[in-house]
Amino acid sequence: MTTSNETIGTASQAKQEPGPAKRIEGRSLSQIAWLRFKRDKAAVAGGVVVILLVLLAALAKPIEAVFGLDPNAFHQDALDANLGGIPFGDWGGMSWEHPLGVDVQYGRDIMTRILEGSWVSLLVAFGATVLSNVIGTVLGITAGYYGGWVDTVISRLMDMFLAFPLLLFAIAISASLKDGAFGLHGTSLHIAVLIFVIGFFNWPYMGRIVRGQTLSLREREFVDAARSLGARGPFILFKELLPNLVGPILVYSTLLIPTNILFEAGLSFLGVGIEPPQASWGGMLSNAIDYYQVDPQYLMVPGLAIFITVLAFNLLGDGLRDALDPKNN
Repeated sequence: MTTSNETIGTASQAKQEPGPAKRIEGRSLSQIAWLRFKRDKAAVAGGVVVILLVLLAALAKPIEAVFGLDPNAFHQDALDANLGGIPFGDWGGMSWEHPLGVDVQYGRDIMTRILEGSWVSLLVAFGATVLSNVIGTVLGITAGYYGGWVDTVISRLMDMFLAFPLLLFAIAISASLKDGAFGLHGTSLHIAVLIFVIGFFNWPYMGRIVRGQTLSLREREFVDAARSLGARGPFILFKELLPNLVGPILVYSTLLIPTNILFEAGLSFLGVGIEPPQASWGGMLSNAIDYYQVDPQYLMVPGLAIFITVLAFNLLGDGLRDALDPKNN
């Protein structure tokens, strides 16, 4: 019995003895933001769609080359000549050969043209966003940090650009460069013009956000510490302040990209953006307007492409805004 009691006591004592203490590890800001972002299912879905769209646009040309797709190939056998070039069958001539149907009069495969137009829309949107970010960030952070007459001049410059009739200017400059300029012609010229016009005249929106954030950050302790160590203005701007502005810049960029997509589609719809035969979503909408009563599929597909793309970017932007907000619990 004594041996049994000693065994039980030893086992009980072993259970009571504490094991090695677990090491408590803190989470970085990026880990906290990622955990918040993962909880937002809508934002995650938007991010997945955005990644797929970017991959699709980046691989559009290789996909067309591998599968022998031609966005400008005419398929007259899919059209009913007796009805003025309306596609055979329901839903715009949808079939295994043409999953999204063909367009009226020409018989071009709509799915291939949607694929071709994706890289144009995203290239213009991303290029214009990068240009706006660079100009807006540099001028906004300069105005917010230095203040005084520098802030006054840059702020009034922002007001001038915000009051500029961007749409009218874009129409005028696009129409005047139809015959080529700066050694560029055709699609490459129109893409470059759209990136410049949209990006150059939209930078004040980014500039105002960066300026407002800089006004609060310049009074923080780490900026005073950098000054006390002899750091000059450019070092403080781009080594101390700019890393703390990455979050707002990233969030606003994801919200600016869909706006630029819509603007490019609007210019192409008006006939002063991407010119045919190059496929663009706005151009496809413009061509489909005259036939929406007899072939609504022709109008619905590019409209849905724009809608899904813009919605995905907006959901991603909203999720990033909530995830990167330090006040969000």
